[in-house]
Amino acid sequence: MRTLLRAVLVCVVAPGALLAQAQGGQGQGTSQLPENPLSRFQKGAYKRITDILVRSAEKMPEEDYSFKPTDAVRSYGQVVGHVADAQYLFCSIALGEKNPGRNIEKTKTSKADLIATLKEAIAYCDKAYDGLTDATAAQPVKLFGNDAPRLGALEVNLVHNMEHYGNMVVYLRIKNIVPPTSEQPPQTPQSAPKK
Repeated sequence: MRTLLRAVLVCVVAPGALLAQAQGGQGQGTSQLPENPLSRFQKGAYKRITDILVRSAEKMPEEDYSFKPTDAVRSYGQVVGHVADAQYLFCSIALGEKNPGRNIEKTKTSKADLIATLKEAIAYCDKAYDGLTDATAAQPVKLFGNDAPRLGALEVNLVHNMEHYGNMVVYLRIKNIVPPTSEQPPQTPQSAPKK
């Protein structure tokens, strides 16, 4: 339960902290937001979750990439591949491009290949987030046959990433591996006592 609470807090508090950081030197108590606050917030949340996804992929040992808690679910490697495939799906919609359709989940099995293709997929998706402004966020796109704002496709991608990070956390915990969002920050060396 504590892990779930931490994950929720990361998802809710971290983007707010990113927005506050983006505001930089603005004084407290002011209500002025930086330019493009919606798209800036979305980009910060996306960068945070994709960093966590890559770190999660790196933490699982190669021999456990085929691990499934039950036969009815994807293996850990398939989850990583599925997340990479989804980057192409949702970001191609936001970019107005044809989905490259890499089919990573079904074609890659090694840890090295899956991490490399996840990073490539994130780099592809970065174009969609980096080119986003609040004005372009409202432009219409087709999302599963329905009209949606461009920001909607990217928000679905963000939520999908977080959903599957939740899967990855369970797999990591079953293997007694601490997931990235539960890691303790590095300890600073204690000052030597004064004599």
